Amino acid sequence: MTDTGRHDTGRYLVTGGAGYVGGTVAAHLLAAGHRVTVLDDLSTGFRAGVPEGAEFVEGRIQEAGKVLDRSYDAVLHFAACSQVGESVADPEKYWRNNVGGTVELLRAMRDADVRTLVFSSTAAVYGEPETTPITEDAPTAPGNPYGATKLAVDHMLAGECAAHGLAAVSLRYFNVAGAHSGGTLGERHDPESHLIPIILQVALGRRESIAVYGTDYPTPDGTCVRDYIHVDDLAEAHLLALKAATPGEHLVCNLGNGNGFSVHEVIATARRVTGHPIPATPAARRPGDPAVLVASAGRARDRLGWRPRRPGLADIIGDAWEFARRTEARP
Repeated sequence: MTDTGRHDTGRYLVTGGAGYVGGTVAAHLLAAGHRVTVLDDLSTGFRAGVPEGAEFVEGRIQEAGKVLDRSYDAVLHFAACSQVGESVADPEKYWRNNVGGTVELLRAMRDADVRTLVFSSTAAVYGEPETTPITEDAPTAPGNPYGATKLAVDHMLAGECAAHGLAAVSLRYFNVAGAHSGGTLGERHDPESHLIPIILQVALGRRESIAVYGTDYPTPDGTCVRDYIHVDDLAEAHLLALKAATPGEHLVCNLGNGNGFSVHEVIATARRVTGHPIPATPAARRPGDPAVLVASAGRARDRLGWRPRRPGLADIIGDAWEFARRTEARP
């Protein structure tokens, strides 16, 4: 892999690096020759998700000050509570961890004179989009506390850049899927809430069918359309963001393929990839589900020099399927 980081041999702290995206980004950093320390409390992450070669420190984001010193070049910040439903039921937890934790992280960074941050943000900050594809200038109106806390951190970073010269990049993800290196690091949540892993659980016989929430949307086949991005493509954007980060600037970039796939298209592709029938059951719409969420990633192309290398849905699902089968086979 080509080194796209700021330094030839940088040292980076990855908060939440035992999770799906954080662990994959850590693996890409290591492959590019960097030194990586993962800070994770394992509340939702997995020790096995920390890639080999990374230093692991078990701890909360509020304890970053015990880890950071002047030898670090930057922080990549993934540690967060991220379940939409839980955020509605327990908003205080999300404000305390996602926002309060980031306040403590920024304080630790100032104390250690670490002045570059790449932040894991989300398309949830946009809420119900007025137009599609969604650009970074679209109105932000998150429909749940999870999205609201991510947007609050974006605002916090803008203030930190202006006041203290921080170099910060917020990357707003659309639907991340797939697995690193053909299935070695992948997506797993408890409980699982993402479409592709749930579909693959049906293929593995762990569920009887996949529920299709809404078949009467104003889309070509009546089901919701989403923008899926391979986790390896997403990880490469983070390395490029380290290079693009500029002191005093808060850069916000959407990360998506710019193409949408419907729920029915995802299920049909999974049937072809897995060779399993994957029964689907129509269900009522879920409140707050937009018909179409597709990214405009033009700014990431222009400012980061980023291009998705694996935009095909079959590739994304194929790697996720390999990871799901490996995980299922473990004792």
